[in-house]
Amino acid sequence: MSTQHGGGGTRRPPSTKPGGKPKDAPADKTGPADKGGPAAKSAPAAKGGPAAKGTGAAKKGARPGAGGKGGGRRPITPVKVNQARNWGPIVTFAVVGAIAVGIIGFGGYQVYVNGMTWEERAAKISGITNFRKSNPKMLEYQAHQAGPIKYSVLPPVGGTHNQNWQRCLGDVYTAPIANEHAVHSEEHGAVWITYRPDLPKAEVDQLAKKVKGHDFTLMSPFPGLDKPISVQTWGYQLKVDKADDPRIDQFIKDLREISAKEQGATCSSGAFITETGTTPHDLQPPADPAAGQGGVPGGAVPGGQPGGGAPGGTG
Repeated sequence: MSTQHGGGGTRRPPSTKPGGKPKDAPADKTGPADKGGPAAKSAPAAKGGPAAKGTGAAKKGARPGAGGKGGGRRPITPVKVNQARNWGPIVTFAVVGAIAVGIIGFGGYQVYVNGMTWEERAAKISGITNFRKSNPKMLEYQAHQAGPIKYSVLPPVGGTHNQNWQRCLGDVYTAPIANEHAVHSEEHGAVWITYRPDLPKAEVDQLAKKVKGHDFTLMSPFPGLDKPISVQTWGYQLKVDKADDPRIDQFIKDLREISAKEQGATCSSGAFITETGTTPHDLQPPADPAAGQGGVPGGAVPGGQPGGGAPGGTG
């Protein structure tokens, strides 16, 4: 709606928004300020008055980039945030990787070891002597022989021997035994552990644990050893200083029974003896195998002695 005013002009009423300021109406071109009235004459004061100078000083002292009322806010300097590395997943991955590599490596090693012959495994035992390679003639023999036999290597590791073997069913003899019977046991694949008679009891007991209950093993003291302990089977020998030397267990594991010159022979039955003493016992096997056991005429009970003598007895 419009309202007619004198002079033919038409004016729009000022619009007012809620809470806002009314819009300025169009300036009246005929106002006194436009014609050079008093308000217009006071304008030159802005050229060099104190207010103008103060404004210039304020502008000179203002910080670059400041704007708005009061000169504006100080610029915000970016702050670097160092994010700590999360080591948890890295450590877990590394551990799992190490375990996997270990499993694969162990599996590969087992395949490698299991693919080796027993001779190859024996050759890896540090300090072992292989007489089958270094002196094979020493191990040759034509027939069993009664009576004492002289051996060039002590304790002996093969060669001619008595027809009766020392029982090697995990037997622990507390007195020396005849070489001639022990060599026959070695021919069957037995591992014979010998030790100096003055070896401390604790070490003797430790050696006994390696023998008791294990077929194709036997043990006895042996005077005159150049090392505290000597372990042998047919054609092989290992000498050590201590009963806890891990090579003893390795020797037993790699050579027991499998190294037998007479494959398939037994330690637990047949013409064996259990007597101790360094003089061989020349026992004859019975003419009729059904007549008895142990290689004693008349049918001795198992143990190889009339009356069933126990290991460690005297003879």
